[in-house]
Amino acid sequence: MTSQVLFDSHVAILLDTAVSLVNVLTDGGDRGKPYVAPKGDSLPDVIRAVLPGNVTVSMEEALYLAGTTLKVRRVFEAMDAGREDDAAAVVNALVVSTGARPQLDRVPGEPWQVHFHGADDTIAVGWSAGIASALTLAIGSDLGGRLGVCQARQCDRVYVDTSRNGVRQFCSRSCQSRMKAAAFRARSAGRAAR
Repeated sequence: MTSQVLFDSHVAILLDTAVSLVNVLTDGGDRGKPYVAPKGDSLPDVIRAVLPGNVTVSMEEALYLAGTTLKVRRVFEAMDAGREDDAAAVVNALVVSTGARPQLDRVPGEPWQVHFHGADDTIAVGWSAGIASALTLAIGSDLGGRLGVCQARQCDRVYVDTSRNGVRQFCSRSCQSRMKAAAFRARSAGRAAR
């Protein structure tokens, strides 16, 4: 038995990319500090740094992906709050708007693999369709509960829980350590006050 939940490699890449895009492109809290997402002229470069491979991202594609990312954040938040119906509605709308469709692709020397494409082959629509499809597979299986939002104070970064027991609560070890230290300080202060 493995110590992790393993998504299909293509789905895992799509979910990891979704997490990275949400965490980089949405405002909120990050490890206890306010986070303001990049905007304007830097947006294409920020997205290019997140997407696997050496891709060129136009401003129009960057804006499209930023819009998709806001919807994907809503999916993670809804799943984390136990609102599956809300998450499914957002994902279904993304699937329809991107024209997401499965396709068998092959890298030379590798077996055929299911990949997801959009109504067109632009970077923005293709990645949006792929992410929507990966979220569909996660929510439509028993793995939907693995989409989470960090429970640390002043952090709302998202994650996919790939642990065996599915009890992850934090986006990073940093947030987990920060919350453990805060709980220890609170317990210590409570004992000292007695």
